[in-house]
Amino acid sequence: MSKHPEDFNPEAPETFDSPHVEYARLRRECPVAHTQGLGGFWALTKYEDVKTAASDYRRFSTSVQNVVPKVAFTGRRPPLHLDPPEHTPYRKALNPLLGKDRADALEEKARQYTREALAPLVAKGGGDICMEFSSFLPVRVFGEWMNMPPEWLETLHEAGRAFVLSVHMNDPETMKSTSMRLYDMAKALIAERRERPMDPAIDPTCALLEARHEGQALPDELVVGSVRQILVVGIVAPMVMVGNICVHLSRDRALQDQLRADPSLIPAAIEEFLRLYTPYRGFARTTTEDVEFQGRTIPQGDPIALLYCSANRDEDVFANPDEFILNRPNIAEHLAFGRGPHNCPGLHIGRMELRLCLEELLAVTPNGFAVTGEVTMSRWPEVGALSVPLTFL
Repeated sequence: MSKHPEDFNPEAPETFDSPHVEYARLRRECPVAHTQGLGGFWALTKYEDVKTAASDYRRFSTSVQNVVPKVAFTGRRPPLHLDPPEHTPYRKALNPLLGKDRADALEEKARQYTREALAPLVAKGGGDICMEFSSFLPVRVFGEWMNMPPEWLETLHEAGRAFVLSVHMNDPETMKSTSMRLYDMAKALIAERRERPMDPAIDPTCALLEARHEGQALPDELVVGSVRQILVVGIVAPMVMVGNICVHLSRDRALQDQLRADPSLIPAAIEEFLRLYTPYRGFARTTTEDVEFQGRTIPQGDPIALLYCSANRDEDVFANPDEFILNRPNIAEHLAFGRGPHNCPGLHIGRMELRLCLEELLAVTPNGFAVTGEVTMSRWPEVGALSVPLTFL
């Protein structure tokens, strides 16, 4: 039996609001919590603690376990699975392709894809905004960014969703099999680029193949792992966030109408939605030495979940943290995209996708929309809606 107490149950059934109620309780009563669930781990719930652990890679390593539950059964996938300085050549290769200029260049195509993906729901007066819309759209935008052959996108959507669902179900065997399908896609894409190279200034795979560290090409198996990581990393969060936003706006019709009447408010609204409904909660680190938070010692070698979704509702940082406040004075402090060397490099594309989704959804629903069925919740490492039935009024 573990010497650590069971402070919370990460496998308990959840509703749309219950995770945030539970994390508020932990912040009050047990801000550094421990559980035997999902393999056993610690959880940091306070803003400053999460920010500290995310920023200090020397004491909090990502190379052992990077999410809860632990899912990396099939090899290391840079840059997320490496600490600096090993991870730096991968980020150096990819970061220029993920800047705001690249997001701006993608916007026209992304808006076209958004309208095309919404059209079937408009035609029938609604549908599942996650399963029928926001699970597909990021795959198309991502495929455009990756310069993937269009005929691969259906396979990527199916394989990526199968992997994500296996993680949610905490099914290790299915995680392995679906991850291997994504590895096969990564290997095929690398082979395609080796045979028909593209400009590394516009193609992520070629950028990784051309990257050098101390004069040497990056190891083949780690390039494969990096492409495999890229294949799903930008798909899940937008799907969950669109569902979360739609649930909130269905509950707050005045805000829905306000944003529809004045779309210039949407970028600011997206930032507050990201704070309020941060889609990831289980990014993890492993301690390289004994560390202390809030008077509690976490032993060397133990996994820690950095609960960004809890940190972003920390009462010590964000006033009235459970309320939506447009143009919140310190909104720039939210941690939805992380901190430190493993902050999300795709934040510009992510923000652009969410903005377009909300702009176009509001435009095609002049009479409003509402949730008219049961909301299905995602499980670790995400938090939020996985299925949201909407009716267009």
